[in-house]
Amino acid sequence: MTDSPATSDDIDLDHEPATRAHEARLWRDDGWTAKVIKNGDDDGWAVEMTQEGEDEPALVGPWTMGRDKKNPKPLDSAAFITLVKTASEVLRRHEQQRHALLHKNVTIDSGSDRLRIDLDIIPDEYEPYAELSAHNGFGEELARVRVQPGFKLSRESAADWVANNFARPS
Repeated sequence: MTDSPATSDDIDLDHEPATRAHEARLWRDDGWTAKVIKNGDDDGWAVEMTQEGEDEPALVGPWTMGRDKKNPKPLDSAAFITLVKTASEVLRRHEQQRHALLHKNVTIDSGSDRLRIDLDIIPDEYEPYAELSAHNGFGEELARVRVQPGFKLSRESAADWVANNFARPS
């Protein structure tokens, strides 16, 4: 079996790197695309910021009208830089929020040691689960068990788990 050269039918154009564009209503650079669009809710304009490789925009916001009060103000380098910074911050906050939802921890005193109990939720599409783990004051893992993704981690549930010699909670 020999490899044949790729034809244009074999190339997925949606996943190739985007080319740079610096136009009045479309600015594409540094992995981001800013696109000025008509606001469907009123006579105004909006701008959407989409990161390369993503289907949905990370940010959609109002865009300024031009001097003629009909057409949008053209995109420029300074506006694009600000939009990239804002869209990146939105993505960072979403990631922080997702991390906070999926990773929780509490600290408890147990005997002469202070333990950190972590709950890490694994949002598998078919079989989500969570892992409960205990670490001593030096960060060494003492125990790890699989629990239901709805397990409620609190100081009380952590203390009960430790008191039960790290047996899987019911």
